[in-house]
Amino acid sequence: MLFRRILLDKITGIWMVTALVAILLLPVFIGMGLYLKSIPLFEHQDLWQLISTSEWAPTLGKFGFWPFIAGSLYVTILAFVFSAPVCILAAIYLTQFSSKRLVRFMHPVIDILAGLPSVIYGVWGVLVVVPFISNFLAPLFNIDSSGYTIFAGGIVLSIMCVPYILNMLIEVFNTVPMGLKEASLSLGATFWEAVKHVVIRKSYPGIISAFGLGIAKAFGETIAVMMVVGNMVQTHFSPFEAGYPLPALIANNYGEMLSIPLYDSALMFAALLLFAIILIINLIFRYFIYKTRER
Repeated sequence: MLFRRILLDKITGIWMVTALVAILLLPVFIGMGLYLKSIPLFEHQDLWQLISTSEWAPTLGKFGFWPFIAGSLYVTILAFVFSAPVCILAAIYLTQFSSKRLVRFMHPVIDILAGLPSVIYGVWGVLVVVPFISNFLAPLFNIDSSGYTIFAGGIVLSIMCVPYILNMLIEVFNTVPMGLKEASLSLGATFWEAVKHVVIRKSYPGIISAFGLGIAKAFGETIAVMMVVGNMVQTHFSPFEAGYPLPALIANNYGEMLSIPLYDSALMFAALLLFAIILIINLIFRYFIYKTRER
């Protein structure tokens, strides 16, 4: 009996370590695979030219990825600016001020929004957001726009990110011990002061983590953004112009124009760029979390 228990413990430990190693090695294998497929492009153009130039002419062998990188960053930043205040305020209200009945009602609503396929958000963006920008918002600034713009992509993407970030923030605020808030109230703080100086302050690492994961998820979203962003290769600073994010480039072209030399390698490099940028975003937010916990 004792031998059997020891054997089961060893087998359990081995498969858990194996699973952990597999999870750790998976990103390495993905990155190495994308890099190996991108090597032909590196032999044709150097890395700095690839990421800093804007000329995109695959038939001429010119691959400038800056418009796609800029489009992805622009849409993601807009989505974060729109969604972050909504998420943080809604999470504070639901966890600190609202009734339990409202919380019970909101949880399935948030889960439904998080579970909707991205194509539904894209269709909603085409039917509602694009006409709103074209017919109402752009004319306010004396701009003639089709509505298929970076701004439309940012709005749709922000709505997609809200349930994802909000769920994490609610869990973060709920992990703060009630005794900390009660202690501040007993010392004379108002309810809002207790929330601001105790609950939110204690939750800083979790808030940063939720925003970091939300940004990383937003950066890689494809279908919904692709449907409303316009998909035009250009570099500009106006949110009322069309853009072309990296995920849309891969989704639109993979499998169609691979007869062009180096095009397959260029698309693999686009995927490698996406992988690297998301990795960098996560590392930056991990650093912020570490510094916040130090304080």
